[in-house]
Amino acid sequence: MRHLAQGIDRFQREIFPAKAGLFAHLATNHQPGTLFISCSDARVVPELITQSDPGELFVIRTAGNLVPAYTPGADGVAASIEYAVAVLGVKDVIVCGHSACGAMTALAEGHDLNGAPAIADWLRHADASQARAIAPSAGEDKVSALVRQNVAAQLTNLATHPSVARALAEGSVRLHGWVFDIPTGTVEELLDAPQALAA
Repeated sequence: MRHLAQGIDRFQREIFPAKAGLFAHLATNHQPGTLFISCSDARVVPELITQSDPGELFVIRTAGNLVPAYTPGADGVAASIEYAVAVLGVKDVIVCGHSACGAMTALAEGHDLNGAPAIADWLRHADASQARAIAPSAGEDKVSALVRQNVAAQLTNLATHPSVARALAEGSVRLHGWVFDIPTGTVEELLDAPQALAA
């Protein structure tokens, strides 16, 4: 915890003064342009990867960047999606997977999750991803193939949310699938995923 306290101190002394005007504006304005859905993995930091300022991204982080298909009822992920799209009016939605994802590795390698029932239940939201990734393309390992297919499957799930479906029909939002490669820092956009869903 000491390094976190030191980080807060440095933020208040060195970073905040240079951005005081931005924070004063953000105190009464919340208009992010992008909903960024990424994995909870500590190595994936949306604001760092995109070099975005505070207030630019509305971020949802879940294990495996999973987006459950819409069902009625209380759901924190669904509520956050609806808020970003229907209330804040974001124009772009990104689902970002990443290399060496622990969730996708567990599925691709068939890890025993009997001792982690909540994780096992959550990862069932990737069943369609697993079905799509049965045959990796040439030169691609099972985990990498599943990471890519999972992004596409989660975009499909995202489009089942009423707020997203309406925005797609109106042409007021665009969906994007990205894969972040941790060791190289590169981001690949999956070109075939986003707008096929809007048709």
